[in-house]
Amino acid sequence: MKKQKGFSVIELLIVVAIILTIAAIAIPNFLKSKMAANESSALESMRTINTGEVAYAASCPSIGYSATLVELNTGTICASGTGIIDNVLATGAKSGYTFTYTPGAADTSGVVSAYTNVAVPLNVGVTGQRGFYSDQMSVIRYSSDGSAPTVTSSALQ
Repeated sequence: MKKQKGFSVIELLIVVAIILTIAAIAIPNFLKSKMAANESSALESMRTINTGEVAYAASCPSIGYSATLVELNTGTICASGTGIIDNVLATGAKSGYTFTYTPGAADTSGVVSAYTNVAVPLNVGVTGQRGFYSDQMSVIRYSSDGSAPTVTSSALQ
């Protein structure tokens, strides 16, 4: 009687079926965890921008809040504003989210005392599910459908 070398086709098919079953269970969980990580990163970026704006306004009282996110990194208008946020966040896109920063109008003395910041997922349901909003009050608000929230949206607790 000859000894069998290697695996039979049936054995290989069983192994492939087991691997595909495990992959079918694992991939959706992986995508959900990646989306949750992107949302956490977006929330932390919103907090970083809020903290950075407070630091910028305190360092540059004659200017108030920054004109752009880039200004919080480069400090072009006010040298004390250099390096408050990182280069990636200053571009307005990070971890699957797009950040839209809008400064308020300057008062009669030229000081900007308000701003809004909105973060929305680049691809709703893939890079994130919720949109986020914050302003000079530093309260972060959200929309559960990925649309751009407003000042009247639900606040995070």
